[in-house]
Amino acid sequence: MRQSESKQPDLTIGLSATEVAEREAAGQKNDPLPSLTRSVKQIFRDNIVTLFNLINLVLAGLVFFTGSYKNMLFLGVVVINTGIGIFQEIRSKRQVDKLALLSESQVKILRAGAIVNRHQDAIVQDDLLILGRGDQLPVDGRIRQTTGLEVDESQITGEATPIVKSIGDELVSGSVILGGKAIVQAMTVGDDSYVKQLAHSAKQEHRTPSELLTIINRIIKVLTFTIVPLGAALFISSLMRGQDQRRAILGTVAAMVGMIPEGLVLLTSVALAVGAYNLGRRKVLVRELPAIEALARVDVLCLDKTGTITSGHLKYARIDPLTAVPVTELESTLAQLVAATGDDNETATAVRVALGSPAVTATEIQPFSSDRKWSGATIDGESFVLGAPEFIYDQVPVGVQQRIQTWAQRGYRVLLLAKVTAMPAPHPTAPVALGLLLITDELRPRAKSTFSFFAKQDVALKVISGDNPVTVASIAERAEIAGAQQLVDMSQVGPKPDYNRLVQDYNVFGRVTPQQKESLIKAYQAAGHTVAMTGDGVNDLLALRQSDCSIAMASGSEATKSLADFVLIESNFDAMVHVLNEGRRVINNIERVASLYLIKTMYSVVLTLIFIFMSRSYPFEPIQLTPISSLMVGIPTFFLALQPNHDRIAGRFMQQVMEIAAPAAVCVVGYILVILGIGTQFHLSFATTSTLSVLMTGLVGLNALVLVARPMNRFKVALVILMAILFAGVFLIAGPIFSLVSLLNWRLALLYLPLIASIFPVFMLVQDGLGKRILSKIKWR
Repeated sequence: MRQSESKQPDLTIGLSATEVAEREAAGQKNDPLPSLTRSVKQIFRDNIVTLFNLINLVLAGLVFFTGSYKNMLFLGVVVINTGIGIFQEIRSKRQVDKLALLSESQVKILRAGAIVNRHQDAIVQDDLLILGRGDQLPVDGRIRQTTGLEVDESQITGEATPIVKSIGDELVSGSVILGGKAIVQAMTVGDDSYVKQLAHSAKQEHRTPSELLTIINRIIKVLTFTIVPLGAALFISSLMRGQDQRRAILGTVAAMVGMIPEGLVLLTSVALAVGAYNLGRRKVLVRELPAIEALARVDVLCLDKTGTITSGHLKYARIDPLTAVPVTELESTLAQLVAATGDDNETATAVRVALGSPAVTATEIQPFSSDRKWSGATIDGESFVLGAPEFIYDQVPVGVQQRIQTWAQRGYRVLLLAKVTAMPAPHPTAPVALGLLLITDELRPRAKSTFSFFAKQDVALKVISGDNPVTVASIAERAEIAGAQQLVDMSQVGPKPDYNRLVQDYNVFGRVTPQQKESLIKAYQAAGHTVAMTGDGVNDLLALRQSDCSIAMASGSEATKSLADFVLIESNFDAMVHVLNEGRRVINNIERVASLYLIKTMYSVVLTLIFIFMSRSYPFEPIQLTPISSLMVGIPTFFLALQPNHDRIAGRFMQQVMEIAAPAAVCVVGYILVILGIGTQFHLSFATTSTLSVLMTGLVGLNALVLVARPMNRFKVALVILMAILFAGVFLIAGPIFSLVSLLNWRLALLYLPLIASIFPVFMLVQDGLGKRILSKIKWR
């Protein structure tokens, strides 16, 4: 809400408790972060109100009109499937919401003379927000005090170029602080804020849509325009042939129910929701369910060294003097410089912990920037800078460079302390090297085993860091990352390097700017790779946006976490092993079991087309499809979709589906036509031929189930056997319920036993001819 006259709170006090209460009462309060998940109401609505559910409801109404109420049983299957989907999504929602709350950073607010930490929904108009590097502004505001503030306003400009801001300048919500600190007064909160009006547009929706869901939705779209006209044509054709209305309705409903893969979309949603739930239990927040699939397809993983390969807990080791200035004096200068800039990055924190934070007054300050890669301050008339040597000098002196190389090869993070005459961007004027700051970092405890796992899973590891490339390569080699010695200093490649060549020739990239990180990701993608990027700082934002899948640490900046697809709540990169496995499990299993759903769809469409022009009735009644749909598709696929399956994604969804579904559908249609021929020859009743059709269709489905379940284990064998026993029980015990005649008739057995014996060889023959030799030559997408 806007306030007509905004007060100017004292910069040392902020708003009082009374003033805060007044603004809350007036509705001048900010909104909480938008939920990552749908509301319970939306979950119920979106799972219940679907096109296929509507079609099923209409079909059930038609069956009700005939008085054959048991043929409405297919509606019960729809209700159960929908109920399972709702339950799983709500369970996943609770897990994700709980983790989202844990990952949400709090905003520093100056109130009644004290700095307090609050969630963004506690901000009221005119609050004074204390912002630093990596923070993302949750409201529109005005700068009241700052020291060299640099801001990313790409949500407005579309460009991530840092913009320098001064006192009195306006900031819009969603802006990211790239450098410096500021006190910002909240001017517009709630619905009127920029970011609210753009529906939280700071997170750019650039991701490639889920390939799996895209293919499935394409199938659904085709079926949507197929089912109704085919059903209408079959119904009219049946009436024109003189069939009674009841038989025409039941045949048409059976055909249309068969064409609907009612559980396929549901199973995909449930599998992704279960994946999010399982990852949540391992303290991984999934911001978008399709991201699970995206990571499963990743074949290049780009790592930021600090916080990913290493723990990120930097320690000051020593300062190596390059002049006659005593070490104690250099350390004093270093401590004053860090205190003056007010930087709060990992290096500055390590220096403050080791050397303290003396009181100092600076006349000019240049806070650290990821683009500049140095910070500086003028103290007592002398200017000093601290940062990457390659960015402080146009050309690093040979002697200094040799000292840097020596320390970097030992794994130290090396920064240069220099005295300068002025501090313009991008390079300070006339730098004089005073000493090298040596910082140590440690490998994550399980770094080697984690990276070894990714290498074995055919995921290429690339290290992209702002640190010295020799230091980065040394750390990468200690972590046993392949190709660690193939390194390049990105500060030396020129303004327009050939990124396509760089990604082919090197595995370790040092002194990388944020823009270069983004360009490297683009180059890997242009080479046909699916790329994941890990990061925790504002220097990683551009690369995270560009990547196909982004991973952030909960200990990282708020801007990074708000952008990432995955947030590691405990900042433990080891959890990525579970994320990759979970994604591969979901996608591999869905790709395999989808063929079972499409078998029924394919043979139903073909049979409908055939029986539009035949004088015979459609071979099934709706209730007769229930045992097939439940025992050969619905129940087993639900369990198979949750089985471990960590193979690399093959990217051949339709080909894999068609290698099983098409041959099975051909077999079903063939056997039904044979049964109709036998029925005509031996004058069998409709009840008998439909019973034999159900039997053969179910057994073909059982063969397909065995193929889908491979490789077999004890659980899968037991599952297949159980489904076979239950299917046999339908005929032996529950035949009348499903409108099936008894098969315990020796004359009838003489007809169906040879058919049963032929199923396996016929299915294998058709699959070999159709599924492998023809379909494997087609690149299904």
